[in-house]
Parts: sequence; structure tokens; C-alpha cells
Amino acid sequence: MNNEVLIAVVLGTCLAGFVQGLSGFAFGLVAMSIWAWSIEPQLIGPMVVFGAIVGQLLSLGSVRRSIEFRRSAPFIIGGIVGVPVGVLLLRYVDARLFRGGVGIFLVAYCSAMLLARHLPVVTRGGATLDGIVGWFGGVMGGLGGLTGPTPTLWCVLRGWDRDTQRAVFQSFNLTLQVLTLLTYAVSGGLTIGMGRIFAVMVPTAILPTLAGVQLYRRISTAGFQRLVLGLLLISGLALLMSLRH
Repeated sequence: MNNEVLIAVVLGTCLAGFVQGLSGFAFGLVAMSIWAWSIEPQLIGPMVVFGAIVGQLLSLGSVRRSIEFRRSAPFIIGGIVGVPVGVLLLRYVDARLFRGGVGIFLVAYCSAMLLARHLPVVTRGGATLDGIVGWFGGVMGGLGGLTGPTPTLWCVLRGWDRDTQRAVFQSFNLTLQVLTLLTYAVSGGLTIGMGRIFAVMVPTAILPTLAGVQLYRRISTAGFQRLVLGLLLISGLALLMSLRH
């Protein structure tokens, strides 16, 4: 690992760890904006998944009292079922068209929600509808690694308090990210070189992530919802910009 790559790994992990500690997601969005300039594309996928897992584990304690398996289970089960469907659809769906469609939706919808005085609240559907949302998240993960946007946005619409929202989508994302990392390992996608990079990422992520968690504790539920919508809006813009390459 040369100095340029080392600097990129440290800088990307620090910034992404802070944002994930603050919001509970978006590690990949932030890290890839740094890593894409100097790190080989085939390394970035496993790095994003591993870094997100580390960040999730470090920050999950901030909402541990709000974690309810009964509330999270429909999302997780739906997501696990949805991932292989998304992988199967890869043969038939144009990846660029898919990313573009998701990007346009996120930009349009999140912009509208940020401009609205009061966010809508969906109270119907119960666990069944939550499971369907989780399934869509899994499908999107299988298609393009986009597990987060659907359940994260849905948690905002459910009108749950800040900690409950975060507990649900962090539990969902952590479960699917662990499954993804195991898939990389079984398929031979993890190398000794990646192990060295992972060894740098772990200590680098600790302080920034915990700093983000401390800031999160000072944000109200309304402020947290706006933060989530803002990050999803940026995610949509990033997806649209990626189509230019």
C-alpha cells in the first residue's frame, strides 16, 4: 500500500465514519467520493461493506435501548429474501438505467419532503408492509448495492422517534452488509492486501464515528429526519453524476 492509497484510506474512513456515526448510514456515499480517485474499483466494494459494518457496530450502541427484534424482523427477513431476486434481475435490468431511476426518485422525492412544512406519516400496513419495504431494499441491494435508501426513507415516513428509526434501519443494513461480506469471503473476493487495508480502517474509524454519535445525541427527531432526507438527496445526486462516467 503506497502513501497515496494510505492517505485516501485514512481520509475516506475518517469522513465516512463521522457521517455514519451521525446519521446511522451513508458510509459508502462519503467514502467512495474519496476512494474513487486513487483506489482500484475492485477494492472499493469490499472496503465500503467492511467500513460500514465497523461503523454500524461502533454506533449501534447509541440506539441499543430502542432495538426491538419484532419491529426490525420484517425488514430483515424481507431484505434477505429480496437480495437473490435482485441478483437474478441483474441479467435483465440495465444497471445504468436502474441507478438513474433511483437517483431521479431520491432527488425529486427528498427535495419535496425537505420543502414540505410537515412530513407525511404512514401508520397503516403494519409488519406486512414493513416486510415488503425490506424486500425492495434487498432487491435493490442485489441489483446495485443500494440496500439503504428504501428502508431508511420508509422509517422516516413511519413517524417513529429518532432512535427507533435509526435502530430499525441500522439493524437492517448491518445484517445485509454482514451477509454481503460473507459472500465476498466465500467467493474468494477478499485478499491478503484487503486484510492490510481493513487493519488500517478499524482504528481509523473509531474516534470519528464516536464523535458523530455524540453529535447525533444532540439532534431532535425533526432535525434527524431532515438530516436523513438531505443525505438521501445527496445520494440521489451522486447516483446521477455517476452516470456520466
